[in-house]
Amino acid sequence: MQQHVKPPREFDAIEMEVYSNRFMSITDEMGLSLVRSSFSTNIKERKDCSVGLFDGSGRLIVQASHIPVHLGSLQGGVAAVLENFKLEEIKPGDAFICNDPYLAGGSHTPDISILTPVFYEGRLCFFAANLGHHSDVGGGVPGSCDPSQTSIFAEGLRIPVLKIAREGVLDEQIVKLISTNSRDPLERVLDLKVQIATNEIGRRKLVALADQFGIGTVEKAVDDLIAYSESRLRKRIEDLPDGTYSGEAFIDGDGIGHEPCRIKVAIKVEGEGITFDFTGTDVQARGAVNIPKTALDATCYYTIKALLDPTLPPNEGMALPVTIVAEEGTLVRPKFPAAVGIRSTSCQRVVRAIFQAFADVLPKEKVFASSADMNATMIFFGPHKTREGNFVYLETVGGGAGASLAHDGMNGIQVHITNTSNLPAEALEIEYPLMVRRYALADGSGGEGHTTGGMGIVREVVAMTDGIRANASSEGLRTPADGVFGGGAGEAAHLKFGTADGKTTEYDISITNILMNRGDSLFLQTPGGGGFGRASGPEASGE
Repeated sequence: MQQHVKPPREFDAIEMEVYSNRFMSITDEMGLSLVRSSFSTNIKERKDCSVGLFDGSGRLIVQASHIPVHLGSLQGGVAAVLENFKLEEIKPGDAFICNDPYLAGGSHTPDISILTPVFYEGRLCFFAANLGHHSDVGGGVPGSCDPSQTSIFAEGLRIPVLKIAREGVLDEQIVKLISTNSRDPLERVLDLKVQIATNEIGRRKLVALADQFGIGTVEKAVDDLIAYSESRLRKRIEDLPDGTYSGEAFIDGDGIGHEPCRIKVAIKVEGEGITFDFTGTDVQARGAVNIPKTALDATCYYTIKALLDPTLPPNEGMALPVTIVAEEGTLVRPKFPAAVGIRSTSCQRVVRAIFQAFADVLPKEKVFASSADMNATMIFFGPHKTREGNFVYLETVGGGAGASLAHDGMNGIQVHITNTSNLPAEALEIEYPLMVRRYALADGSGGEGHTTGGMGIVREVVAMTDGIRANASSEGLRTPADGVFGGGAGEAAHLKFGTADGKTTEYDISITNILMNRGDSLFLQTPGGGGFGRASGPEASGE
């Protein structure tokens, strides 16, 4: 019997570019407003937030160029709204809130999503969505994130998907419930209200777009954009040789002990489809380094976009050629109520394993050595300097990027699935009773090679008053970034606590809830990136 082959779909490249940029401009405006209007330093200075647009069925239209891992929480949140509420229960003026990794598609509790339905001519057509990393949502330690936590119940307030606004009226009782479960309630109230207002910008812009072109034209453009991204990515996958390519990476420990945890991936390329199979990954960790489903999904989508087509429009189409296999009860698909607060560092090691696997199939000019591949965190808690109550300040510190054939790795940068800014020393010292004693590149910390890995960052923070509590963690204290094709490994991370009298203690595991008095300091040096190729000789370029 003769088979009918579906003809390839034709796209107008100019039209795709126009609509892609129109949608991206809406998210850019939303993101700019969210950053400029927020109250907490974590959002207004460090830009630890993301925004996105979805269609009425929950498909991603566009995610702004913020933090790749946040895509999982945004997608999961919209899906949770559609799963938990009937269409007739969703009204114009509603806004939804959630953060729970098990009930609402979140990836860890401090990331709170606000999801706003957008109606046009009485029909649900879109969702405007944003996410902010809140500095504290309660739990066992300030910041609500620490590797040593052993249960989601220790990681702060769990929010299933709820209506935080009903037909334009804010539910102040929900806001009060959330804020009173935080060590800095005023920050929670103000940032949540900014998040709700941010989505209103997206709603107005989407309605204006539909007014200008017609809702049918805009919805067709969404369909075309998703199909275009899918088609383009399938062509990139089809260019790869069929086969199975393996990689693995190790986390320093399970958040409690020193035994390394293995992440294993087999990448199967078959025609125009690709499968990430994590069979063989270690069982779920006792501590908070486990990865929820949505965070793993977002990480895999990031890697395939970064390695195969960096300019691919970021929408639902980039997920359609991808299959992800992960066994429940493992590090990459934990069972409730496993703790997940440090999932971003583990996701970075997923990227390391995938990049390692792709090194066997990609041309050498597209291969990178391992980067710092972590999400080093410093968290401080104590009395406010400028107002009543307590503050919680958190910072994630960048490291060295891996070298490539043509370029040294970048120095002191957030890599892969994270993309936050540093908090300038001046802003930190004005806002909090803290002082930055050192902030510099870690000279010589990049791996040697034909091209050199990027340098990590040195950051030392001093308490300027008694009674400060601090947490600190960094992956790479025992597992440095490997080089490729004979390149050297980057320097490992260093974590130290110093007292005012000059005594210093170095840690090879996280620091939890340590007491700092005036003059005490917390020192963190993040890992350097790996080198590419041998420094000299016939194999210098990795041939």
